[in-house]
Amino acid sequence: MIFHLAVLLSFQLMGEVVSRSLGLFVPGPVLGMAFLLVAFLIFPNLAQSVRDTAQGILAHLSLLFVPAGVGIVGHIDLLGSDGLPILVAIITSTVLAIIVGVLVFVGVGRLVGIKDA
Repeated sequence: MIFHLAVLLSFQLMGEVVSRSLGLFVPGPVLGMAFLLVAFLIFPNLAQSVRDTAQGILAHLSLLFVPAGVGIVGHIDLLGSDGLPILVAIITSTVLAIIVGVLVFVGVGRLVGIKDA
């Protein structure tokens, strides 16, 4: 398991290094995930060996939301004064993300030739 965590974190580190050294606007972890995908395609056994560790991390993903909850409680006074603009921003960004996601899926469906896209 330690080796598998090291593999995942190494790819994240590679993504960070490439993103920062080249001054890219793509976040390092996103590049690292792309590098990891390429490595999985080249070495399918790597994907199989990392699977259990990755599923274990995903099973406990809710722990990553604890800091966000602490941040909300720490700045509860801002919710009173700026709650409406924050709510509007959250709702608007959620709706826009869903719309963009739908458009991307429809576009990819048309590119690959799915009839109902």
